[in-house]
Amino acid sequence: MDDYSLPSWIYIAVLTVFVGGVMKKILASHLSPTPAVVAWLGATVLVERLWAFCVPAVLVLVLLGVICCLFSITRSMPATLLPAQGKAVFITGCDSGFGKATVKRLDSMGFEVFATVLDLLGDGARELQRTCSSHLTLLQVDITDQQQVHQALLDTKAKLGLKGLWGLVNNAGVCVNFGDTELSLMSNFRGCMEVNFFGTLSVTKNFLPLLRRSRGRIISISSPAGDQPFPCLSAYGASKAALNLLVNTLRHELEPWGVQVSVVLPSSYKTGQTSNHAYWEEKHKQLLQSLPPSLLEEYGEDYVNETKDLFDSFSSEANPDLSPVVNAIVEALLAPQLQPRYFAGPGVGLMYFIHSYCPFSLSNRFLQKLFMKKKLAPRALRKQSSFEVSSNNNNNNNNNNDEKLM
Repeated sequence: MDDYSLPSWIYIAVLTVFVGGVMKKILASHLSPTPAVVAWLGATVLVERLWAFCVPAVLVLVLLGVICCLFSITRSMPATLLPAQGKAVFITGCDSGFGKATVKRLDSMGFEVFATVLDLLGDGARELQRTCSSHLTLLQVDITDQQQVHQALLDTKAKLGLKGLWGLVNNAGVCVNFGDTELSLMSNFRGCMEVNFFGTLSVTKNFLPLLRRSRGRIISISSPAGDQPFPCLSAYGASKAALNLLVNTLRHELEPWGVQVSVVLPSSYKTGQTSNHAYWEEKHKQLLQSLPPSLLEEYGEDYVNETKDLFDSFSSEANPDLSPVVNAIVEALLAPQLQPRYFAGPGVGLMYFIHSYCPFSLSNRFLQKLFMKKKLAPRALRKQSSFEVSSNNNNNNNNNNDEKLM
């Protein structure tokens, strides 16, 4: 399958720029010496020193280039996957999006699939029943309801018999709002945590005995927003950050049991409510109605409206092709050696590279330009700025008048 990690040539390019910058400084210092130094060194010594600096740097770059190219070639070779036939997988959140697309792929590959949906009579569930084989079992489960999760476990165990569960795919997740943290309701934070973290934790804890029996795998669908501070996504990002830490902790704890744990980190895709403009319009109206008048006055309704418009624009440009995420999930389920994380989609690897190796100021600006290109400042800050400009102009006029009188 395709490799969704950062391409090797980007690493080489960044390294070349860095080494080139260092070499530029070194060469500049040697090519612009004082007359006294030139007289002392002589032309031959200068050439020898330049040669001594340049040759090792070039050799290092060539060697790194060869290593990266070999690594890229080996990674791009078709991976030998484990057989899918007969393996059982439990996957949450399959009414739409990644979940529904993954169920279709796994069913076509011969997996025995247990898929949860919120509504067995909904369009997504009916489509799965119509297009998939008899190896698919649909379960109506709200993962925030402990009783429903436990009942899903009993139903799955009854159908599996003595056979264990090969894979658990924690796909269910929600993003219930967008906006500055101060403008976000506490219910938004709790809503995201209930589904994205506590719901996922509940499902994982319930199904771990089945996974330990078969030395299976746990694959969780998370988000780069859980590792990086995306503007206006604090509620969603905080819940995904909690999920990412849980995944990393489980990886250590379950290693002695032979259970492998991984996370899939997708880029921006059109899933679930992402492109449902009516849904977000209603959420926007609810936000405006619930904000204290004094807070709304300080930020300004135009500021809040701009955030909504930017989110709509970003969502409309999201990728409708979900196959990179589905491919990553399939590889995570069947690769002989599971990777700790999978970057699913263009740009995710570059995003993590900038976040990990570049200064915070550069990484922060990159996220702002990538996600929310806000032009308006909060109304209170605009008023303050206008007042300061007006005061400065008045001071300048007074100074000019004083100079004329003198």
